[in-house]
Amino acid sequence: MAPNPQCAALAAAKEKKGLSYSQIAEKIGKPESHVVDICTGKSTPTTEEFNALARVLDITSPPPHDAAHVTKA
Repeated sequence: MAPNPQCAALAAAKEKKGLSYSQIAEKIGKPESHVVDICTGKSTPTTEEFNALARVLDITSPPPHDAAHVTKA
């Protein structure tokens, strides 16, 4: 399976902002382990979770999608 484009976008934004998973988790009110799972593709974020991550990471473009990688409603 191809790498999840959302994971790649989140990882790139995380590096650009210089935030740790712990800092991101605190800002969105989720456990650090859950943020790691989302950012590494082990968990699929809900639309709400992805939007919260996008706000924290200053992602302004629409989330990348393909048929295999979509957010959960």
